[in-house]
Amino acid sequence: MLKSNSIFASIIGQTQPLRILTTLYQKQTLPHAFLFTGIDGIGKKKAAIAFAMLCNCINKEQLKEKNSHTNNKTVPCGKCVSCNKIISGNHPDIILIEPSGSFIKIIQIRDLSSTLTMKPFEAKLRIVIISDAQTMSTEAGNALLKNLEEPPDKTIFILTALQVSDLLPTIVSRCHNIRFNPVKVQHISDILVNHHGINKDNAMLFANMADGSIGKAVSMSKGHKQFDWIKHKRWLLHIVFENIRENLSTSLLLIIAAKLSKNKEIILDSLEMIISFLKDFVVYQYCPENIIDKDVRYHIQHISEKIPVESVVKKIKAIQSAQKNIRSNANINIRLTLEALVLKLAGI
Repeated sequence: MLKSNSIFASIIGQTQPLRILTTLYQKQTLPHAFLFTGIDGIGKKKAAIAFAMLCNCINKEQLKEKNSHTNNKTVPCGKCVSCNKIISGNHPDIILIEPSGSFIKIIQIRDLSSTLTMKPFEAKLRIVIISDAQTMSTEAGNALLKNLEEPPDKTIFILTALQVSDLLPTIVSRCHNIRFNPVKVQHISDILVNHHGINKDNAMLFANMADGSIGKAVSMSKGHKQFDWIKHKRWLLHIVFENIRENLSTSLLLIIAAKLSKNKEIILDSLEMIISFLKDFVVYQYCPENIIDKDVRYHIQHISEKIPVESVVKKIKAIQSAQKNIRSNANINIRLTLEALVLKLAGI
């Protein structure tokens, strides 16, 4: 159960988006459609739910804290019948549409359109949240556009997406865009330590790898609390450095792939860690003060002078492709995938 203002307080690092939303609400100048953009795992959907609570709360509260997340200090109570229904996902007028499989299909939007022909059952404002709107098929997007062009009474749409360019321009033009920013590394680390029981060293490691996404950091940390990630990081760093400096033999690369494949639970996170290292090689060439692994700064500097940026980018794309294949295919032969990857990385 969420306490009074905890849903706003739990949306870390998004002071400006929350201020915009609460100010528009307070002034009663709400558009009929919002578009929340930003990377995954930074609170876009949570903010949409918080806004639905704000619009329909029976007993709104006034915050007295000096460092409030909102401009006008008005937040949902988190206790009333309406708030409880929204929190539990049982409010009939707060509609959440998410991808069915990999996509939001036209049948989902058609069902929504049918629902919207009826008046809200009990809400002051019906809120339609379309999460990961970038996954809509063209047909689904065009079907949604008809609702945006002639929005139903007392209804607000909130679309979440990675970036504006992922959606049809005609949809974007009918939405008020609010950009959500990546969360600071220290904020992410604190969340992992205080709310997920991760030790400080591992928490900072995951936070650095998460690219500003709380969700990504939490996902990487799940199930690995007892794993010695610091030791594993040193091993991976050594492999990356040695391969670039010494051109490791094919047999040794295959041994490395075999060792990685033995612990299937950490493969994706290990690949993410290697990507983080490679990004440092690129970052160092332009903004050396912004590298993540400052404890191996000398090695990063040495390799950055040796390897072209284009080659690093190709390596990163190859790893990302392998990650995608592993995620999307439950029956994939992970060892063969990793063997093909390390040989490709060595040849780039």
